[in-house]
Amino acid sequence: MNSTALGGQIEAFLVALGQRSSPATIDAYRRDLAAFEAFAERQGVIDAGNVTTALARGFLGAERARGLAARSLARRRAALSRFCEYAVAQGLLADNPVALLRTPKQPSHLPRPVDVDVLSRFLDTPFEDAPLALRDQAMLELFYSSGLRLAELAALDMSDVSAARARVMGKGSKPRQVPVGRRAAEALDAWHRVRGGLAGGDEPALFVGQRGGRLGHRAIQKRLARLALERGLPEHLHPHRLRHSFASHLLESSQDLRAVQELLGHANLATTQVYTRLDWQHLAASYDAAHPRAKRRRGESE
Repeated sequence: MNSTALGGQIEAFLVALGQRSSPATIDAYRRDLAAFEAFAERQGVIDAGNVTTALARGFLGAERARGLAARSLARRRAALSRFCEYAVAQGLLADNPVALLRTPKQPSHLPRPVDVDVLSRFLDTPFEDAPLALRDQAMLELFYSSGLRLAELAALDMSDVSAARARVMGKGSKPRQVPVGRRAAEALDAWHRVRGGLAGGDEPALFVGQRGGRLGHRAIQKRLARLALERGLPEHLHPHRLRHSFASHLLESSQDLRAVQELLGHANLATTQVYTRLDWQHLAASYDAAHPRAKRRRGESE
């Protein structure tokens, strides 16, 4: 992707983006921008300074015409917009030509939440007192306790988590704090006591595999799917299903949409809801009062 000035500019953008974004994001943006570069070159555009709104609109229209799904189109637009923002910062463009284009409307494909009683029985299923089993239980409880994305949980370091809350880096490199419920804190404490037998002394990752290194996204997904089978959960389980269950169960109990939005790190939980920032004490109070596995016993402190 370096045969033209545009290719080199895209590559420089991806290198800069790689300092603060995940490898998965970089790979996705690389594919999106390679498609744009090919389209632009067919239009005779070989430099970022010549990218226009009409060119970007034509690119997205061509991608839609060849059957690209709305979700993929939205990511194409996001990648191109981020690149144009970079081009503006580098003095190659006066302004971002993609900013004038609407994001393709996304169909609603939220996963169905697991029934709260079914999920509670699943989480309470007895398991062996082995290091990897304790690790898996801590991951399950933390996913459901705090509504984490897969990437957020995988990126957690030991220093990010306390008995009461966790610091995560969400989408768009937006940091936020999330509460850690009592049951998740107990599971994490049990995992902490055996983690040293797997992890090296200089390994910062909260969750590690058998070889002592950070547990990857695919490994976490596989563990959740296997645990669902082993514990007799009559449906497929994946990280986003637990995150959606967290949101649905908490919303049903608290009726506080804005607090749930904040805890999820979403601009919108529903497309019509405006994001509102609430202070930590309000969020923690809503969480402790409503989440089925977060309520603390009398006399317990954070």
